[in-house]
Amino acid sequence: MLATNNPGKVREFRRLLEDTAFTAVTPAEAGLCLQVEETGSSYAENALLKARAFASAGRCLALADDSGIEVDALDGGPGMLSARYGGPGLDDEQRTALLLMDLAGVPEGQRTARYRAVVALAWPGDTGVQSACFEGVQEGSIAFAARGKGGFGYDPVFLVAGGRTQAELSPEEKDAISHRGQAVRAAMAFLAECPG
Repeated sequence: MLATNNPGKVREFRRLLEDTAFTAVTPAEAGLCLQVEETGSSYAENALLKARAFASAGRCLALADDSGIEVDALDGGPGMLSARYGGPGLDDEQRTALLLMDLAGVPEGQRTARYRAVVALAWPGDTGVQSACFEGVQEGSIAFAARGKGGFGYDPVFLVAGGRTQAELSPEEKDAISHRGQAVRAAMAFLAECPG
């Protein structure tokens, strides 16, 4: 089960899992309505909170992630607060505009950034819920203006190798290099090695 209600993440996870032995089921499809408060002090802690809660509630394998964009000129921010950057009520486009405003005057060479994702797996075991974490990091920089219609979150301003933003990539191109893609592939490799 995907331990997320974020439609952008659901789309990405479904693409990333389509060639695996696993079927991506959303909480709604499984009849679960569960909100998990992200009170952890790291991406891993937050991902584990969600994965363990959904694994327990659904009595199944659950996959969760916590991710963010880390901008060097903002001392690594917004980081874990990426989805809440600027406060409640802002959408992706407004948060992206705020990020660009906060970077106004920062020259091209100082706009380095990275996407970081931690994917957590959790499953019921003989001694309670078992879990494991996997991290993916994608280096890039922040553009001066939003470009592209693909992806979600900060993708329209996240520049990748070749000068395109993540939102200008095809879904397949994005999945091949993204932080979330890296972490999911590591998680799937771990599951492939697990007995039974």
